[in-house]
Amino acid sequence: MRILFMGTPDFAVASLKRLVEDGHDVCGVFTQPDKPRNRGKVTFSPVKEYALSQNLTVYQPMKMKDGEALGIVRELHPDLIVVVAYGRILPRDILEAPRLGAVNVHASLLPKYRGAAPINWAILNDEAETGVSIMYMAEELDAGDVIRVAKTPIAPDEELPVLWDRLAELGAQALSETIPALADGTAVRAPQDGTKMTYAPMLSRELSPIDWSRSARQIDCQVRGLLPWPCASTELAGRKLKVYRTAPGRETHQVPGAVLSAGKAGIEVACGDGKSLVITELQAEGGKRMAASAYLLGHPISIGNE
Repeated sequence: MRILFMGTPDFAVASLKRLVEDGHDVCGVFTQPDKPRNRGKVTFSPVKEYALSQNLTVYQPMKMKDGEALGIVRELHPDLIVVVAYGRILPRDILEAPRLGAVNVHASLLPKYRGAAPINWAILNDEAETGVSIMYMAEELDAGDVIRVAKTPIAPDEELPVLWDRLAELGAQALSETIPALADGTAVRAPQDGTKMTYAPMLSRELSPIDWSRSARQIDCQVRGLLPWPCASTELAGRKLKVYRTAPGRETHQVPGAVLSAGKAGIEVACGDGKSLVITELQAEGGKRMAASAYLLGHPISIGNE
């Protein structure tokens, strides 16, 4: 099938790679414009890097509604547009240009977690299960009819980067299984139940500060769900720390935020549900990510310090 692919981050690479491996004619790749990163150095998106490695033609329109993007789509004459985390809203004329329309690989069990950060919010909200949905695209954000759903459990201690990679591969597999049904006209269209819709907004640094009055489990989910950015953070002994990993502690009746122990196991802090949580990996401002025990060698913390 002749396919125009649209995507930007590493999550999208798995689907693009699968399209190539399945032998489809990827007639072009849309990705977001190059942006300065790493002290002003311009770097390519992961999708662009992979596309160039496969000698695929890359397009990076600045806008989607000024006619330029539509002109490219019409010139390419794709049978289908596949969108995976492109980061741009597509106008109706582009969605309707291919004869088979446009489909999206979304990393949630729609209608739950429509929006920009569904994987993060599934962990932040301590969901036991998530997955990917292949859907027809509509003008309303992530509201199109669902074609295929693939589910997967979330391990109790699973961190965002691990789940991210698993869902990327699950989405690529679901996409591969969906395209033949699109080609022969047997793909189903299951309308979403809008009354069950939840939203997964973009992440911000405002989500970072840890409120130790919350439960130990809620804080652990915050730590795992905000990796690798913006990261959970806290202030201990007057220093601001990013918290990268925690472990369950013990029953305690101390004031939330009180440091109960600090040693080889890490920094144990009281939480609001009568339990403690042990910070095992952290990063101080201006420092490197390290084990909490290594940090304590140069920065001892008094027990009971909030």
